Amino acid sequence: MNPIGNGHDREITVGLDIGASTITCAIGQIIPQTKRVKLLGISTTTSAGFRRGTITNRDELIVKIEKALTNAELMANVKVTKAILSITGDHIRCLNTQAAIALNRSSGRTDGLSERSINDDDIYQVLDLAQAVSLPVDRDILHTLPQEYLVDTLKEIKNPIGMTGRRLEGRVHLVTAATTAMKNLVSCVEELGITVDGLVFQPLASALATLHEDEMELGVTLVEIGSSTTNIAVYHGSAVRHSAIIPIGSSSITNDIAVMLQISIDEAENIKMKYASARASMSSPKLEIELSKESGQLQRSVPEQEISRYVEARMHEIFQMVIREISRADIKDPLTYGIVMTGGGAQLRNIVPLAENSLGVKVRQGKPIKIDGVQDIADGPSHTTVMGLLLWPLYATDHVRLHQSSSGGFSGLFEKIRHTIEDLF
Repeated sequence: MNPIGNGHDREITVGLDIGASTITCAIGQIIPQTKRVKLLGISTTTSAGFRRGTITNRDELIVKIEKALTNAELMANVKVTKAILSITGDHIRCLNTQAAIALNRSSGRTDGLSERSINDDDIYQVLDLAQAVSLPVDRDILHTLPQEYLVDTLKEIKNPIGMTGRRLEGRVHLVTAATTAMKNLVSCVEELGITVDGLVFQPLASALATLHEDEMELGVTLVEIGSSTTNIAVYHGSAVRHSAIIPIGSSSITNDIAVMLQISIDEAENIKMKYASARASMSSPKLEIELSKESGQLQRSVPEQEISRYVEARMHEIFQMVIREISRADIKDPLTYGIVMTGGGAQLRNIVPLAENSLGVKVRQGKPIKIDGVQDIADGPSHTTVMGLLLWPLYATDHVRLHQSSSGGFSGLFEKIRHTIEDLF
């Protein structure tokens, strides 16, 4: 096997999407000329020891991660030494904040202020100030994502470098997470001899892989329906305006079917995948589904439409929570381009018509773009997060990541950000 490219050549990019139902590892080769990634290998295995972004059994999880990594390495014929991980969970909190700095201080000259252009140091300074929010001791900043800059009275500036003014203001979206959850996830992967090159909030990775520039500019919401959580990222003006986690996912549907029909979780999952429709009106009232019987019990069957009614009720609840979160994004027209749905839950039959009916906007299933070689292998909505992780080194605008590359790794990153914030006060 060939070792992964390291240092500045970064030819190989590796993504590891650790979820509650599946763990997926993808290996890609960066094509710098076109800013695309060629998929070399991908492997998916069932997950264990992980739920709602929290590790419940560390040993089980490490075994599953190792299996996904090994299979992807064999397919790609590459030995992995670094990887970028996805993270989610109801411990993640997001907020918008802003900060400003004076640009042209008095230079001691008699004619007043010295004029100079805005440079990278000014951008770093204003973003450092913007992330200097008071956080509990058990939380750290995961992402600092610039939204826009203001130079004096000029608004909505994407890149102020080279401009002149007296005051620079930066507005950012901060994603914070529980320090323990992040460190435990990183340590599981590091135990396998893999250096963690970064942690990425799942919907941000999915958005990178599926959303077009026009959509992000004019207003679109990415809804990622996972097994135990539903993640949301609202984009407008080519920046994240709001993101959130709803602690309900597609496994809730499986549990509903299991409870209502008094069957096992495995059988309920099988019935959901084979027969369930997100819209009950689009399923058959005549098709009877045979249920497995215990010894001594009579044979039972249930109409397809009845199962679909359980599914529709739960999906309506999830969509109502989604709408509530989108309304918290303090922007006009957040849904010009509607909603893009990703994640394993987005593969539910007839979910797009139900979503359009419930939400009253255009809805489409998200599929990976900017990745070559995914056709018929990894072009479904369940692979969008891991594809976004492959693209992260090319497209990330995260200020925390810039800190990380200058600090030489992920391990000392939290401490570095904390010291930077402490030094500002």
